Amino acid sequence: MINRRQFLQTATATAALAAQGFSASALAQQGLKMGAPSPFSFDALKKRAQDMARLPYAAPPSPSPEVLYQIDYDAHGKIRFKTDLALWANGPSEFPVTFFHLGRFFQKPVRMNVVENGQAREIVYDNAYFEMPADSPARKLPDNSGFAGFRFQEARTGKLDWKKNDWVAFLGASYFRAIGELYQYGLSARGIAVDVAVFGKNEEFPDFTHIYFETPKPGSDTVTVYALLDGPSVAGAYRFVMQRAAAVIMDIDCAVYMRQDVSRLGLAPLTSMYWYSEKAKATAIDWRPEIHDSDGLAMWTGAGEHIWRPLNNPPRIITSAFSDENPKGFGLLQRDRNFDHYLDGVYYDRRPSLWIEPQGAWGRGTIQLVEIPTDDEIHDNIVVMWVPAEPARAGQAMELRYRMHWAADEPYPTPLARVIATRFGNGGQAGTVRPKGVRKFMVEFIGQPLTKLPSGVIPKPVLTASRGEFSNVLTEAVPNNVPGHWRTQFDLTVTGTEPVEMRCYLRNGNEVLSETWLYQYHPIA
Repeated sequence: MINRRQFLQTATATAALAAQGFSASALAQQGLKMGAPSPFSFDALKKRAQDMARLPYAAPPSPSPEVLYQIDYDAHGKIRFKTDLALWANGPSEFPVTFFHLGRFFQKPVRMNVVENGQAREIVYDNAYFEMPADSPARKLPDNSGFAGFRFQEARTGKLDWKKNDWVAFLGASYFRAIGELYQYGLSARGIAVDVAVFGKNEEFPDFTHIYFETPKPGSDTVTVYALLDGPSVAGAYRFVMQRAAAVIMDIDCAVYMRQDVSRLGLAPLTSMYWYSEKAKATAIDWRPEIHDSDGLAMWTGAGEHIWRPLNNPPRIITSAFSDENPKGFGLLQRDRNFDHYLDGVYYDRRPSLWIEPQGAWGRGTIQLVEIPTDDEIHDNIVVMWVPAEPARAGQAMELRYRMHWAADEPYPTPLARVIATRFGNGGQAGTVRPKGVRKFMVEFIGQPLTKLPSGVIPKPVLTASRGEFSNVLTEAVPNNVPGHWRTQFDLTVTGTEPVEMRCYLRNGNEVLSETWLYQYHPIA
């Protein structure tokens, strides 16, 4: 019997498929098995999610769990999607789509669909789509087992080889990520966060169970993807309009429907890794000076204040909540772009920053930062999310719109001086006996307002702390001949081990010169 790929390469196949209602662009899906058409719209997807939320949760069946368990990390790494079979490999989209295979760590199938002219057709899984060793356990999976996720490849007509380079990937639960301007993956985002670090409750990880790719017009620099979310406590519908520019821009519309009460519902959540940086110099943990995907949380409040909160690797799980109303934006940034500060072949200096720009009024709530202890770079231990002031209750519905900027820096940086480093060590004076229970902090600022200070004028640090006493406060220009580069240092004397919340900014008279530095210090007993 002639195989499907040979069949699709014939003129007879073209005529036959056209007679079945496939458009010319759909014929580009050579080698992919397509299911029967069904009507599709975003409104219908939202209605489906709403109806699902009224019913008890039923997890998607995992095909052949005993086979999937055999597809471990090594076996999964040897399975590669055949790029010649990529969705839109021959157009109309500039950005072909390739797919991830199921495995031990990705056992829940995701149903992939192509939408054109209001009709959706499922891409039916076949292991023939993948290159794999002859003895791969994946060969035992039945047809239509589903996929684990997908990624968008670079433009077919671009400078990069699209078959080797991708710019967006969705894989696992509702996780997704994109490269930034420096062509490197790093932190991740996800559709929703449910009960992160809630005492006495396990975190829930809802899944994108169905994906719908909207067929774009030829030459378009955007792609549109719809996703159906499902989990024990929540169902939802998402629309992603993604643009491949210098940075990756994503416009997200989502509708969320609650099945159950949720203690901490995180919207627009970000997930990253922070092990250590220049702040504290632990001995012999690793040979590299710094290891982190992100080094701080930036916030632009509804009142217009720009805030920088350096990240911590805390002694225990810590959740910090920053109250706000209609925030202008927030994000996890990688500000330190100096390769010599990492010395690592995985390019932490190129990891993207991710900024959330709310669309419309979000109302009252908190930007919550969850920091989890880690002893290695393999763990994502940082979560940032928006938590509405009103509790999430069963039967509740909410809609949210926001824009994501995957870039090298935040898209709307403050015109004030910014914090570029936080360091601390033993307090007191060098060359003397150091007092116990005293820590010295050094905070560096750089920016245009500091370059305009008249000669001899020293900016004043405005310092506050939740407890403890400051001493030995000093502000000086950093002796490196870089205009507008200043640092302020101070000692903090504190007793006990409870965290200390500190705040600092620079001013000259009544003029504010810098963004606000926030830091949570964990004293050592």
